[in-house]
Amino acid sequence: MRLETVLDLPENPVDRNDYASFTMLRDLNFETLDPRCYIKEGMQRFPIADRPRLNGFAWYVDGIGELYRTLREHDYHVVDCRGVPARGEQPPVLDDGDLPLFLLDPEDAGLRYQFLPRRPYRCDPRVLPGWELPPVDDDDPLGLVRCAYHTVLTAEPKRAMRLFTDVLGGRVIHEGRNPVRGLDSVYIQLADGVFEFGVPDEGTPAYADRPPGAPRDTYHAITFQVRDLDLVARHLDRQGVHIRDRTEDCIVADPQTALGIPWGFVTALTPGDTRAA
Repeated sequence: MRLETVLDLPENPVDRNDYASFTMLRDLNFETLDPRCYIKEGMQRFPIADRPRLNGFAWYVDGIGELYRTLREHDYHVVDCRGVPARGEQPPVLDDGDLPLFLLDPEDAGLRYQFLPRRPYRCDPRVLPGWELPPVDDDDPLGLVRCAYHTVLTAEPKRAMRLFTDVLGGRVIHEGRNPVRGLDSVYIQLADGVFEFGVPDEGTPAYADRPPGAPRDTYHAITFQVRDLDLVARHLDRQGVHIRDRTEDCIVADPQTALGIPWGFVTALTPGDTRAA
């Protein structure tokens, strides 16, 4: 769904609303953004990307004002949608409207983390009353069950653990090696998602994907739980997507043929993931 159809506003070259589209994929809602069109107050807010990249996370929050104040009490730099530092006891609102929305500064938090209240958005069926993750569709050529985990590359896992556990209330469910991607990782379950924060080995594709501007982190990949890896392999082959790595229980796509992203596919969830029940 295109953003301009959701907002139903007239075209405005100074504040464009045709920069994004929304795509539901099982339990995830992707906002795909064209930085060339993300013009606010006459300025392009994102640099042109050399290839498609995963950029950041957004969460719906109950009690968003309380979270805003908690983040500031923990010395996080909170900014509005234009990157302007937030002031005062109440969270900033989107474009002078009535929607509270704020982000964490990636120079401080490592990534672009966004927070907004849960409302009935036309572009996201998950917030509608009664929505549940539907059963796997028999016609799904990948047999996707759900998002297994998100992979974030970092040189400072303790920074991520502080934000995700101490402030946001997540919990560490597993620590260990990710041999397929070459990472020493900690896995944190937060709300309905699991997040892998991994320190990459030198010489690996993950190591090469680190950003030049440390201390920022890199949103590297998304791994899906699937019913059958052979089914995944056959469909990727039919679509011209090459497999970079395959083990008995994991497939990683070659990003050169997969929109620049090394998507992962596994049959089992991470040890400790409560969704396995």
